[in-house]
Amino acid sequence: MTDQPVRPAAGAPAAVAEEHGGSMPGAPEGHPTPSAPSDAVLDVRDLRIGFRSEGRVIPAVKGVSFHIRRGETVAIVGESGSGKSVTALSTVQLLAGSAVVQGSVRYAGREMVGAPDRTLREIRGNDISFIFQEPMTSLNPLHTLEKQLSESLALHQGLSGAKARARIIELLTRVGIRDPETRLADYPHQLSGGQRQRVMIAMALANGPDLLIADEPTTALDVTIQAQILDLLAELKADEGLSMLFISHDLGIVRRIADRVCVMKDGEIVEQGPVEAIFARPQHPYTQKLLAAAPQGQAEPVASDAPVLVETRDLKVWFPIKRGLMRRVTGHVKAVNGATLTLRAGETLGVVGESGSGKTTLALAIMRLIDSDGPILFMGKDIQSWGGAQLRRLRRDLQIVFQDPFGSLSPRMTVEQIVSEGLGVHGIEPGRDRRQMVSEILTEVGLDPQMMHRYPHEFSGGQRQRIAVARAMILRPKVVVLDEPTSALDMTVQVQIVDLLRDLQRRHGLAFLFISHDLRVVRAMAHHIMVMRAGEVIEQGSVAQIFDAPEQDYTRALLKAAFPITE
Repeated sequence: MTDQPVRPAAGAPAAVAEEHGGSMPGAPEGHPTPSAPSDAVLDVRDLRIGFRSEGRVIPAVKGVSFHIRRGETVAIVGESGSGKSVTALSTVQLLAGSAVVQGSVRYAGREMVGAPDRTLREIRGNDISFIFQEPMTSLNPLHTLEKQLSESLALHQGLSGAKARARIIELLTRVGIRDPETRLADYPHQLSGGQRQRVMIAMALANGPDLLIADEPTTALDVTIQAQILDLLAELKADEGLSMLFISHDLGIVRRIADRVCVMKDGEIVEQGPVEAIFARPQHPYTQKLLAAAPQGQAEPVASDAPVLVETRDLKVWFPIKRGLMRRVTGHVKAVNGATLTLRAGETLGVVGESGSGKTTLALAIMRLIDSDGPILFMGKDIQSWGGAQLRRLRRDLQIVFQDPFGSLSPRMTVEQIVSEGLGVHGIEPGRDRRQMVSEILTEVGLDPQMMHRYPHEFSGGQRQRIAVARAMILRPKVVVLDEPTSALDMTVQVQIVDLLRDLQRRHGLAFLFISHDLRVVRAMAHHIMVMRAGEVIEQGSVAQIFDAPEQDYTRALLKAAFPITE
């Protein structure tokens, strides 16, 4: 970080370097730049990216070099903040205006750094397509699926009307959207997270790109859909000679799809090579750390006399389907259709299944956040008829940690305000100093209490999830619903969160309703597992029973998708 004038990097247009107002460190010594073969679709040389802030240029990518050959998949792996996504966005200059870019990025021999806007517009979405991590922020909430997909087809292929619709239906079918003809008029908010991601993939594939850049494309998907999408990408790669830059924190997926791997840490590529060599003989300590990062062990046994905290009997959540001018009920969506479960103190019940299977709906019904039919017993009392003050008191004992900590934390509140908000709502221990209570719970979840005056955007994903856990735990609940609490986190951070949750459960006798599509995490966390499909509970039993001797074909399919390689 310096205020000296920028010197053009090798291969970078002088005009680009001159407009940068600051300079960044060069590539670290000891990392030679690999030479690109003649059939390289993408050739990145000595790429350095920084962002202007308060008169300085803060480096984010430091001398990165790699190439992608035609028909090849190169994966970039590393923890959050390592520079993976910034590197990907730089390929077609999609970085913020404060970015300072040096070096060379060549697509099919054409320099992208400093390229005119017209050239970039021709290449973006046509020759190079992106699949972004969070589809809800990438899809327009005001446009239907048909309109959003047809825009790209009209712009790059001139398709409209019946031809465009036929192509859209074909794309949605290929990415696993059921009954696509009936979903064309839907808006993004009417789809599940997994369905939205599949629409994003369809948009990226619409114009038959040469290079597909996939930034965490399967993060929001359950294991069977992950497998379908990976198979689809592999098929496209084989049939159409598609090249891919694949960014992920899931090393299992990387091992399955990539030909070569680049490992990034703190803006540098610390190791790269063929996927077999990297996984079998990792040389760098950081690569070894990433490969060793996986939830280990199993849940501690529950005491034989542990009381039952939550019980449901034939619980149903049916949503009416209304049609016609009079909006008459013509049928029902059976989101949950007869779920029976028991959850004891100190026990974790894992709920698994594909997107739309009813997992989250079941949890919301148990928490009385949506209407349902059938008894819901909490500590022996049926809470279905509760309301007002009774229901508010119940909220203290029944807490939830959501999948996306950034979306569930108010950006306008400090950590202290976020964590202590529930204390004011429930009037807990009015004689105690709230700041001291916040300090204690932040320490318990592994955060520095000195951070309580910061805002959510100043924290990493793992830290934000710890804040969400602290917000739930400060009320000392008896039951915590964990809705995909680790799906958006790096592997190393997943291990930390699993260890944290185990520790909290052990010390406080917590009961967890653990919803996840990551069966590795479920195996490490849960005592019992409930498998759901299309609203039905098709199988449940102990972790050993489900993993070692599943009875249902669907359960076996889930396990096969989650563990394609013998561990």
